[in-house]
Amino acid sequence: MAELTKPTIGFIGLGAMGQPMALNLLRAGYPLVVYNRTPERSKALSAAGAQVANSPATVAHQAEIVITMVSDSAAVEIVILGDNGVIEGLQTGSVVIDMSTIAPKVTQKIAAKLAERDVAMLDAPVSGGVAGANGGSLSIMVGGEAAVVARCLPILQTLGQKITHVGAVGMGQNTKLCNQIVGMGTLAAVAEGLRFARASGLDVTQIIEVLGAGAAGSWQLANTGKLIDAQDWRPGFRVALALKDMRLALTEAEQLGLDLTGTETTTDMFERLVRSGAGELGVQALGAQELNEKGSPWTA
Repeated sequence: MAELTKPTIGFIGLGAMGQPMALNLLRAGYPLVVYNRTPERSKALSAAGAQVANSPATVAHQAEIVITMVSDSAAVEIVILGDNGVIEGLQTGSVVIDMSTIAPKVTQKIAAKLAERDVAMLDAPVSGGVAGANGGSLSIMVGGEAAVVARCLPILQTLGQKITHVGAVGMGQNTKLCNQIVGMGTLAAVAEGLRFARASGLDVTQIIEVLGAGAAGSWQLANTGKLIDAQDWRPGFRVALALKDMRLALTEAEQLGLDLTGTETTTDMFERLVRSGAGELGVQALGAQELNEKGSPWTA
């Protein structure tokens, strides 16, 4: 039996995460049309065989499935609903998959607008950072109708190893916020524990091994802990984006009537990093001894 023709995919947002994700789709044989607000970032995709469009609307006009991977709620709204946005080029029956991390209510608003055009939407935020984007091993949390998820599953499986349908549109974003509450809260504890170890004169490398063998073991300790030990602050997931996510979580928690004291503390830690000038560094900067204990200006 002949292989079914793969749908043309539009990909908008070619940053640290979006570019490797788009390249993985190309390598898997999907025809690809891309757009990025900064045209320079489209060059690698163009060289690999993607078409480069001059607007989100043009991307949508040429694609059956449009994926957006941009920085925040406002950016997603502009790209999809703004002037010359995706909504102006979409064909009836197409699908928009937003893989950004944004406010659940913004997702639901956008989905309602797209539904008026007979276009389906999935919210499919990811976890796994740049390494997961490069390796096609992301964890993807998907909200939307089951039939639409099934239709897009081969595309999502090209980008990630763990694809979980968590409910209706918006539930993907709520799941991602759960992930950030737990993941960034755990990282905050790891960072403080390793700062304590270093200040006490302990061997941090050894402490990571010791803690990892017991109840304090975690992904953050095993992976991010090694970066803190090496004092490697290069970004995989940036401090500024972590702060954005934590603020989203607190806003959603307030609307749900929840008091998330630990999340508030973690958010404060990220806010301090941003004020110090560390916003573009990796989240492992929470473990930087000189910043957190001496309060000195950031000099990475």
